[in-house]
Amino acid sequence: MGFVSTILGFCGFGVGVSFGLTIGYYLFIYFQPCDVKDPVIRPLVERDTKSLQQLLSEIPLWVKCPDYDRVDWLNKFIEYMWPYLDKAICRTAKDIAAPIIAEQIPKFKIDSVEFETLTLGSLPPTFQGMKVYVTDEKELIMEPSVKWAGNPNVTVAVKAFGLKATVQVVDLQVFAAPRITLKPLVPSFPCFANISVSLMEKPHVDFGLKLLGADLMSIPGLYRFVQETIKDQVANMYLWPKTLDVQILDPSKAMKRPVGILHVKILRAMKLRKKDILGASDPYVKVKLTESKLPSKKTTVKHKNLNPEWDEEFNMVVKDPESQALELSVYDWEQIGKHEKMGMNVIPLKDLTPDESKTMTLDLLKNMDSNDTQNDKDRGQIMVELTYKPFKEEELPKEFEESDAHKVPEGTPPGGGVLMIMVHEAQDVEGKHHTNPYVRLIFKGEERKTKQVKKNRDPRWEEEFTFVLEEAPVNDRLHMEVVSTSTRIGLLHPKEVLGYVDINLSDVVSNKRINEKYHLIDSKNGRLQVELQWRTAS
Repeated sequence: MGFVSTILGFCGFGVGVSFGLTIGYYLFIYFQPCDVKDPVIRPLVERDTKSLQQLLSEIPLWVKCPDYDRVDWLNKFIEYMWPYLDKAICRTAKDIAAPIIAEQIPKFKIDSVEFETLTLGSLPPTFQGMKVYVTDEKELIMEPSVKWAGNPNVTVAVKAFGLKATVQVVDLQVFAAPRITLKPLVPSFPCFANISVSLMEKPHVDFGLKLLGADLMSIPGLYRFVQETIKDQVANMYLWPKTLDVQILDPSKAMKRPVGILHVKILRAMKLRKKDILGASDPYVKVKLTESKLPSKKTTVKHKNLNPEWDEEFNMVVKDPESQALELSVYDWEQIGKHEKMGMNVIPLKDLTPDESKTMTLDLLKNMDSNDTQNDKDRGQIMVELTYKPFKEEELPKEFEESDAHKVPEGTPPGGGVLMIMVHEAQDVEGKHHTNPYVRLIFKGEERKTKQVKKNRDPRWEEEFTFVLEEAPVNDRLHMEVVSTSTRIGLLHPKEVLGYVDINLSDVVSNKRINEKYHLIDSKNGRLQVELQWRTAS
């Protein structure tokens, strides 16, 4: 009997303790005090020093730190857009999670995992302030302070072994200080190619987790364990300098960087039409790549010749062989008056086989409109030889920032390459009579110009110029000057130089890439930011 009593005593103790813990747990979860009072709200001026110090952590960053900007407009925007953002974010989350869940559930012998409800609630996140960094590179760095005390309702139903369990996430709080980098900035919408996100400190994450109606986070010890685990795991993945990188655009296509060189050889033209009164013509050819800002290249003029031979070669930088085309136009030179167009044709670069020379004889047309009956008239023919030399894929850089490692194609003379000049912006330039600045580049006797920015002391251009060279410009200089021209007719001072700089290109050849702000000569405080790249064949 003693042994039986002992066994029954242990069983009764186990059952009693289990029953007591269960009843106590549910009483702790569901019992709410009835004497809770609303806090008294008082103005800050009535608070004492100790109370203000306790509230210091709740004061927005734009009040405590001058580096942070107030972004109430952004909070108001998110508030109005939140019902729509909620649906869009939840729909995207489901689309992302569906294939991941489908791949993982067979490993754990789970029948299904489904979202019964998924909503972020009615309370949007708020930005306490935002810091923006300005650098000389093509990037935008933002550090917002984000706080979200939301009321989401995320219910996940898990089915396994014929049973169903429902897990619900409620009362989510997330306080984070991320660094968001948009890089590189490109001239194609949305104007940046990559988003990099990293956390500058460990985030604060708090939430309720209900299982079968009971909040698991109320179990003593479990709340702190889960919270610290989440903080550590997120920090290990995304705490600066680690980043989460999301590609938005293909950087090489967005920036339209050179991807090859087109060798054009204008051979001859045959049976051109007579344009001059005396029964002859003075033909020459204009060559231009579509979608290029560079001026057309021209052959020499062959006077009084309807079957001219040129045998002249040109090298043209290609940025998008899928969409660009070579435009050939034959003109009749006139000493006085406008040169008359004799005919033209277009060759899409996608029709060319890379690294293979192709000789083509083209009929000259009035225009490229296939429905124009004027194109049926015989205007003669033009013969050209084309060779497209793309950059080698194995030599292209893995990262966009290392674009200086691009190689020019085979066939480029030893030591030759491509000089790229990116004119970013100028600062503190001012003329005595007017300030409508543009940049004038002079290199090897060739002149290029940026667009003009009217009435601006800090103009931004972001224009790129390329030069295909037979040899490295070790002993050459690039002359750049900021010029202002008047927009009024009859002014005594129609043009003035706001400052200039001569850049020795030997540093660019040795370093491959330079991005600097140069102080302008003959300018009080003017500076010009220029990026130079030298891409070689070796």
